[in-house]
This record gives sequence, C-alpha cells and structure tokens, in this order.
Amino acid sequence: MRHYQRALITGATSGIGAGFASELPGDTRLLLTGRDETRLGAQAQELARPDRPVATIAADLTQAEAIERLVAAADDFEIDLLINNAGSGRLGAVIDNAVEDELATVQLNVVAVVALTRRLLPGMIERAARAGRRAGLIIVSSTAAFAPVPYFATYAASKSFDLHFAEALAEELRGQPVDVLALCPGATQTAFGPRAGYRSARFPGAADPRNVARGALSALGCQTVHVAGSLSQAALAPMVLPRRVATGLIGRAMRLFVAR
Repeated sequence: MRHYQRALITGATSGIGAGFASELPGDTRLLLTGRDETRLGAQAQELARPDRPVATIAADLTQAEAIERLVAAADDFEIDLLINNAGSGRLGAVIDNAVEDELATVQLNVVAVVALTRRLLPGMIERAARAGRRAGLIIVSSTAAFAPVPYFATYAASKSFDLHFAEALAEELRGQPVDVLALCPGATQTAFGPRAGYRSARFPGAADPRNVARGALSALGCQTVHVAGSLSQAALAPMVLPRRVATGLIGRAMRLFVAR
C-alpha cells in the first residue's frame, strides 16, 4: 500500500467511504465530506489523533456551489489522495422513478466525479512531482458497470461512465506521478440498498466495507480496475454473453427486487 499524507474522501460517513477513512494509515490526514454534519463531526472525533487532525465539510455534491466549496477546501488541505466514493441510485423503472432522483444520480455519480477530478488532479500531480512522491485517485464504480441493468438503469449507466472514465484517465496520465484505480464492488454491507429502494437490507455474501476499502488501497498503484471480492467476479459473466441476452437475464433477476 502506498502512503499518502492527505486524503479527501467523499461520502465518508458510512459504508465504503467510512471504510476508507478507517483503513488509511493513522498518520494520513483526512478531509471528509458528506451531507450529514452531525455524523461527520462524530466520525472526526472517532478518527482524530493528536498528530492527525481530521477536517470535515458538509456538502451536497449534487449542487455546484457545494462542489466549489469542497474544491477550495481540498486545495487548501493540499490533498495527495482523492477518493470519489459518494454515490446514489434508485431502484425501479426509469419512467416510474422521480425525475429528481434520476437526475441526482447523474449529478452525484458522474458530474461531481468529473468536476472534483478535473479541478483537483492538476494540483495533486504538481505537488507530487515537486515532492518526488506519487498521488492517488480512486473512483468507486460498481460491478453494475459491466452490463446494462434494467430497473437500475441510470445507476448502472453512471457507474459504467465512472469505470470508463477511470480507465481512460489512467492511460492519459501514464508517466505522471499519479496512480488511478476504478474500484468495482458488488453487494456490500452498507445502507445503500435500503436508500436505493431494495426491499431487503441484507444480501447473501455481501462484503464488509472495510475489507473492500482495504483491498482497493492495496490495489492502487498495482492495477487499474479492482473488482472487490471473489463473489463479485460473477459480475464479469455478462461480458462473455451476447449483450441482448445478458440484459434480458439481468432484467428478469432485477424484477425480483423491485417493490410492488
């Protein structure tokens, strides 16, 4: 695992984001963001040490103004690791879901990721080159990125964007002092499922978020795409099937999760 001095984690108050905050070394200074100021404060108290301050900024990253505030804070913090973890999605047919929910998914999973990455990477690379170190970028995608997912269409499409964006960035930045990783977790023990509309909060074989985060930190600098967990390797199966067949099979499976 590479060592980083200052990290920004979006969506840090729960799930995989909280896992990253816990799994980074104790001397890595943290800038944590999420929408719940109270939870951020409690998390900062838990993680802070006398020699490791933890800064927080409450922000709704579906809003342009919040992104601007976070960029300014991250530049002042002089981060060398950016973890784009915040994400949202809504289970159900696109035409049945609220327009606001579908647009918020794109704003958070795509627009905020591009905005933060584009605004913060140049400074990260410049500081890394000056110090003779390497910076790091993790974009949290999903195993849903590998195929169209009916009844989770916008979420899966947004995560496909994240995957392709990270892979392309890794190639563009080859030779620069920065490592790029697309993390593709499958079912994980987080609050994402209930928020997205799944009828059950528990999934058989769901991964521990700290294990997912630990695996991603170990993979950063060694590979470009990391599919978390052996069970999640099944997500690659649609890649060997005709696309129409894979979409139909996934759609039939997803109907079981849609609340009636």
